[in-house]
Amino acid sequence: MDTLSRCPENIVLIGFMGSGKSTVGRLLARKSGRYFLDADALIESQQGRPIPEIFTKEGEAFFRKLESESAEWMAKCVRGTVISTGGGMPLVVERLQDIGTVVYLKLPFEKILERIPPGERNGRPLFGDIERAERLYREREKVYEARAHLTVDASASAEEVAETVLSLLAQHGGRHERG
Repeated sequence: MDTLSRCPENIVLIGFMGSGKSTVGRLLARKSGRYFLDADALIESQQGRPIPEIFTKEGEAFFRKLESESAEWMAKCVRGTVISTGGGMPLVVERLQDIGTVVYLKLPFEKILERIPPGERNGRPLFGDIERAERLYREREKVYEARAHLTVDASASAEEVAETVLSLLAQHGGRHERG
């Protein structure tokens, strides 16, 4: 038996920008004995430049291709990890379940606006126009729900959301292993 097959299953967090994927993901990793991987940071590291620059110079289609490639790599090579995806990854990667148990951190758009201050919105390529961002949110919501094994209300504190995720994972088929 190889080392990867003995590692606990991955937890894949999906949701819109500002839903808490990175914050909750780090807590989940710590609480479950897993590593934490931010899919956007992985792409930035591989490309040697920030995502806004990739969007500006190469366009969204190129970035989505990078997301798809990174998802293939994660499905083959990553185990025992909590993965925070970019908000658009579920749009281009239909088989997220090949990477691990998919958890949708659901948060109303109004709460997302509260969490992402106006100054920070400028650094997010698809959040420059609030009306456009809300349309994206509405479109993606259906995709997130379709891709997720579990949906969790992310409006509580990050600590409470992480505990809820761990509890739900423990209840659903014993897929969660404590580290």
